[in-house]
Amino acid sequence: MKNILILCTGNSCRSQMAHGFMEHFGGTKVNVYSAGIETHGLNKGAVSIMKEAGIDISKHTSNHVDEYAAIPFDHIITVCDHAKENCPYIPSKGAQRWHHNFSDPSKINSDDKHAVHAAFKATRDEIKAYCKAFIKQHLG
Repeated sequence: MKNILILCTGNSCRSQMAHGFMEHFGGTKVNVYSAGIETHGLNKGAVSIMKEAGIDISKHTSNHVDEYAAIPFDHIITVCDHAKENCPYIPSKGAQRWHHNFSDPSKINSDDKHAVHAAFKATRDEIKAYCKAFIKQHLG
């Protein structure tokens, strides 16, 4: 099994969605962890939009990257530029590092529920496609 760390700023939204999809597509080939360089708690919008896709992330927790210092990761994926630029050193010898900056739907400042939903859906669908391709390309 491959150990995958998905890293974001607050481990509340994008990294949580990616965690859910990596587990879904990776199945028994992967152990997936998600963390942040800070912890912001689980975003309710992320939980809701993932539920629409048939994936339950409601039991996920918002974890700090330091909690996983002893795990030998095979892949470390940053899902936002801030985490990539500010991530502390992760001592996983030989880990392949990947980066994709996904838009942050939690930053949408609008009272329009349809606009907020559309932003979460767009980010979710982009993350879904990325995770599906990642598993296919790197884990067969």
